[in-house]
Amino acid sequence: MSQGTTAVIGAAEVRAALPVAAAVAAIQNALRNGLDPETDPSRTVVPVNHGQLLIMPSHSHRYAGVKIATVAPGNPVLGLPRIQGNYLLFDAATLSPLAVLDGVALTAVRTAAVSAAAADLLAVPDAARLVVFGTGPQAHSHIEALRAVRPVRRVTVVGRDRDRLATFLEQYRDAGLTVEAGMPDAVGEADLVACCTTARTPLFDGASLPAHATVVAVGSHEPEAREVDDEAVRRSTVVVEARGAALREAGDVILAVQSGALDPDSLVTLANLARGTARADDSRPRLFKSVGMAWEDLVFASVAYESLQRQAGLS
Repeated sequence: MSQGTTAVIGAAEVRAALPVAAAVAAIQNALRNGLDPETDPSRTVVPVNHGQLLIMPSHSHRYAGVKIATVAPGNPVLGLPRIQGNYLLFDAATLSPLAVLDGVALTAVRTAAVSAAAADLLAVPDAARLVVFGTGPQAHSHIEALRAVRPVRRVTVVGRDRDRLATFLEQYRDAGLTVEAGMPDAVGEADLVACCTTARTPLFDGASLPAHATVVAVGSHEPEAREVDDEAVRRSTVVVEARGAALREAGDVILAVQSGALDPDSLVTLANLARGTARADDSRPRLFKSVGMAWEDLVFASVAYESLQRQAGLS
């Protein structure tokens, strides 16, 4: 990168600039320093012939930015990512473009790191047993991210496609970690549960969830889709990135409110957890429902940009 030019930051550079510990700290610090997710502009979702076009703007006192992403459900069978896109970062004072970042890598880091930031505030300290639903990129990212905040030693992976599941497990053969295939009832012995799927109906029976368990559900930002059932929601302290976004986009929340299983006034925000003004009930499961928000992308894009600026001696 040279000063005065728009930097192009590729996928490998994004990942290298955002190790999990740094990404988790960036999210928690942004919230503790007063960032208000409720003020984030709503995500614009434009239906197109083969999926969706997403536009996600945000701004802070130092930066502004926008992610333009696509969601193409038919891409995986073509060997292409389901989510693609780029992030454009601007200087807040001049609105000059500073960098274009790989949007897929940024999204992969963001989603899992936000989950880990929530789990760090919610999960029991000795959480060792993780159950993961899904075999895609987010499942891998969540194993890495959750291991960074808790002493996970055993991972059970639940997947519908046997071949994809076998390929997924093979990647952990020499990881120094017990990773095995399992069924949905594995949540009965879980400390942590990560729902990383495109499912539109619940993945497990919420009645089987241990009282000490923490669930992160990240698979959908659509009001009609859900990964957890009413019983899991009813039993849990429900934590969201922002109440407004959750009540617009999070099917796990919206459908539970509609059925009467959840009082929307009981929602706890991640910001209040990070600031210590709210805490989860230790006698109940904890559920973090994430839809992915633009402020998170902006936090991570700025961290990645500043990291690379320092490396180039330009900061």
